[in-house]
Amino acid sequence: MASFTAKDVQALRRSTGVGMLDAKRALEESEGDMEKARLWLRERGKAQSARLADREASQGAVALAVTGRAAAIVELRCETDFVAKAESFVNLTDELAQLVAGRGEDAVAERADAIDDLRTTLKENINVGQVVRFETGADSVVGTYLHMQSGRGVNAVLVEMRGGSDELAHDVAVHVAFARPTYLRREDVPHEEVEAERATVERISRNEGKPEAALPKIVEGRMNGWFKERVLLDQPYARDEKRTIAEVVQGAEIVRFAQVVVGN
Repeated sequence: MASFTAKDVQALRRSTGVGMLDAKRALEESEGDMEKARLWLRERGKAQSARLADREASQGAVALAVTGRAAAIVELRCETDFVAKAESFVNLTDELAQLVAGRGEDAVAERADAIDDLRTTLKENINVGQVVRFETGADSVVGTYLHMQSGRGVNAVLVEMRGGSDELAHDVAVHVAFARPTYLRREDVPHEEVEAERATVERISRNEGKPEAALPKIVEGRMNGWFKERVLLDQPYARDEKRTIAEVVQGAEIVRFAQVVVGN
């Protein structure tokens, strides 16, 4: 019986898009000859287009898992909304999130064969998107929120806090899900980005004919509005817009947050 290696199986899978078992069987049936194995797969309708991986994967699902003091978000991407809602696709996304929460971000590699098999079964480009994991100390809590749509997660949030309750951390996570901040605090925004926006706002104000003496105050007001769109602590709280998030969590500290939205 002709011999072949695990690398041969992987190479055949990459070039044909089939799962591990099919690739191994084809090499066995073809006595290790790669070209004969490709033909064997093609004749049985198993080989997929080698260009499958080049197709855009802009749909998908996100899953969230908590294990002990660790929490994780995993995004699994695909091409169509139809596949994103498939039970096998959603279940694998959930499984990946559980793996990452329990064992770390690199644990997704343990299910590479399952992802390949799903790619072959569902005939779409399927790949892992964003992977996030928070592991906290005894003085922190993690708030989570997962927004569901058509049976699968589409918007997942983690918020780590010190000195706050589980309920408060969850409330902030819900806010993040819908307000979609980019940064935690103003000083996190890159200086170049701030200065570029400030220059733009100043030009706009001048073009509107604002008095020169009033420009600093006008620019500052518009910059404050700009920060409120991007900075979590500056944002008006979704449940009470008279208070900012900084005011809502007063006495507690938001350590970090992460958000993963399908397609972003």
